[in-house]
Amino acid sequence: MRSPTRAAPATASYLALFAATLLVLALFLTGCGIAPTGYVQAGAPAQGVRQPGTHTYTARIFFLSPLGVHAAARPADGPVGPQEALDLLVKGPTEAERARGLVSVVPPMPGRLTAVPATGAVNVHLPTPVARLEAAATHQIACTAAHADIPGGRPATQVDVRMYEPMSRDRPWTVRCSSNGIALPATGPDAS
Repeated sequence: MRSPTRAAPATASYLALFAATLLVLALFLTGCGIAPTGYVQAGAPAQGVRQPGTHTYTARIFFLSPLGVHAAARPADGPVGPQEALDLLVKGPTEAERARGLVSVVPPMPGRLTAVPATGAVNVHLPTPVARLEAAATHQIACTAAHADIPGGRPATQVDVRMYEPMSRDRPWTVRCSSNGIALPATGPDAS
């Protein structure tokens, strides 16, 4: 009579391991009960890291949020001058910006809001007196103009925004946009 060999218990443990592996594989392949879905809109594709030497341009348009004045960055094809930035401001926030709670208090005006860049400054010509605008609208206009592409390389907080009103006789109010989006008087009436 032969004695029992030890191969039988080892074979049983290999079979148990094999069965467990098949069970785990079956669970992974079934998707754990997750039903397949169709196409789901998830936003813009990932942009990744820019290549060195490439430029990304944005327009900074100032709107109001429940927390105060807020800049919205919009992608642009190239540098955005003050006139183009103000034209975007007058059009108001995009649907996505409105969904984030951004609004504009720049009212419809009887003429075009225009901007002319100068070295380290921008001349903004208002078709309506400043007194008829809410203070927040003045902040929106001045800060949007200051954050545009202005010759001279000054930071936006050091750009002189000269606000010309109708009948101002070339005597603008000069303001600067603070770091929190508020237009503050730089010098008062500019008699130069």
